[in-house]
Amino acid sequence: MTDDLQYPVGRFTPPVAVSQDDVNDAIATLAESPGLLRNAVDELPLSRLNTPYRPGGWTVRQVVHHVADSHMNAFVRVRLALTEDWPTIKPYDEAAWAELHDALAPVEWSLELIESLHARWVMLLQSLTELQFERGFVHPESGRTTVAMSTLVYAWHSRHHLAHITHLRTREGW
Repeated sequence: MTDDLQYPVGRFTPPVAVSQDDVNDAIATLAESPGLLRNAVDELPLSRLNTPYRPGGWTVRQVVHHVADSHMNAFVRVRLALTEDWPTIKPYDEAAWAELHDALAPVEWSLELIESLHARWVMLLQSLTELQFERGFVHPESGRTTVAMSTLVYAWHSRHHLAHITHLRTREGW
């Protein structure tokens, strides 16, 4: 952990090679993260859900909705990678999505979505062969990404945003 409010678990550093143990650990993180996220926002009143996790950062509510948005996109990208030959995916403007009207929705809606989405995502990932983990997609801005590396990225992403909320709660004494 770090004192960096923007990257409390540090930036994602891709390994030189991805082992099956790395992938298994990442899948375990994806499996447990919905419950950890729910616990992190449990019983927070509206005023605290509308508190930015850092100066200039998203509110807790926006973070939860962002995880749902981001992980929906990631799940679709994995499915595309498994069914097409290195498809080029469409990026999205996550900051603009965080400002859409539905970012005011109850966090429960996104928590339920994340729970169901992660259950399916984990089920799919657990069924893959080593060859399937080497399939991938092309991001127009960052290039080629394998399913294995994407799994590691989104495990990190889960820990990253969970830490935004848990560190805020600790700093504020919530």
